[in-house]
Amino acid sequence: MRRSREVVLLAAVTGAVTGVFVRYFEFIVAELAFDTLLHSDWRWGLIVPTLGLVASALILKSVGAGASPATSDEYLRSFHDSEYPLRWRAFVGRMAAAFTTLGSGGAMGLEGPSMYGGSALGAMIQRRLPASFRGADYRTLLVAGAAAGVAAIFKAPATGAIFALEVPFRDQMARRMLLPALVASASGYLTFAALSSTAPIFTFPAGERTVSLFEYVDLFGAVLIGVFCAIGARVFSWVMRKAKAFTLRPLTSRLAVAGVALTSLYFISRVITAEGWNPADGESLTLGSGYEVFAWLFEPQALWVLVTVFFLRMFATAATLAGGGVGGVFIPLVVGGALVGRVVGEVFNTVDPALYVLLGIAAFLGAGYRVPLAAVMFVAETTGQPGFIVPALFAAVAADLVMGEVSITTFQRSPTSSSA
Repeated sequence: MRRSREVVLLAAVTGAVTGVFVRYFEFIVAELAFDTLLHSDWRWGLIVPTLGLVASALILKSVGAGASPATSDEYLRSFHDSEYPLRWRAFVGRMAAAFTTLGSGGAMGLEGPSMYGGSALGAMIQRRLPASFRGADYRTLLVAGAAAGVAAIFKAPATGAIFALEVPFRDQMARRMLLPALVASASGYLTFAALSSTAPIFTFPAGERTVSLFEYVDLFGAVLIGVFCAIGARVFSWVMRKAKAFTLRPLTSRLAVAGVALTSLYFISRVITAEGWNPADGESLTLGSGYEVFAWLFEPQALWVLVTVFFLRMFATAATLAGGGVGGVFIPLVVGGALVGRVVGEVFNTVDPALYVLLGIAAFLGAGYRVPLAAVMFVAETTGQPGFIVPALFAAVAADLVMGEVSITTFQRSPTSSSA
């Protein structure tokens, strides 16, 4: 009982430390660096993301001692392998490279470095407290830190705990770390919110009806969205795996290919979203995590433009990943799901596009990472819209069934290959 109390207390401390770390990481990357780029002359977007990839490669090689750009995968690898430590030098290198990648507009999310940062901090704390953890699972504070990182960056404590427990396995959760994960998520969220705000990260445009009720016909639409999102997630996962394989190419060639791709995709996005095809009047939808897509998404858009932006975002994330960028693919999956949901809603002339967008997020994210429960909880917490949960469960289950054994990460294991 005494050791249990110590575990809970240290999980809370890990969560608080992670919350502070994630808050200042977000402030420097998103509110200083990326926001400056987003409000600069649009032509900077043609070159700055490539410069960020070059800087990231140099940082990983020098500061990180040749560390890979992986973040979430590092958490999964350490979770399943007790002999694979998360080292301090690699941690510093990856976080510095994440700043240059994401601050310069790389099309990846802050959640990957936040999750990795929290798990690394938790693992380092646990390694220095052997007496308090004699006989405890080596993954306890690793999971607690990862949960706190996700909870903080999304301001979603339940999502953080569920995702950290659900993502290591396909179709199963790491149940033994449930209590530390919950405590750390709550602690991380409270610390982060105290330094920022408790407002949900996603809001609806003025005049857009919020999701409070649904009709039975929406359940059919939810299943349909689940099927389309699973197909899209399979394509997305295949493209991301190819991008990861491309990182094994020589540094100069992959940076050149990634740079040309990012510049081209950015220019196309500016052209197709501008009146009169003038890139100066368009939207920078391929830059950054993709939060800007949501405000644009609820404006009247042609169907072909929505579909094109889906592929532009997918390939921009793949190019950033192939170039050795450091970031997460959680939010890129969320953006992809929102676009698919909006397209399905447009095809069926739904009067409630918000519902279809939320269902798309839950289905696409749940299928891509094989985390249907965390995906549904994520949308509920980050939008403040609990009324969609029942149709979202239909969408997430349908997507998971169609997805099969495919996952966006190769480090997940089946329930029978490891005990939790």
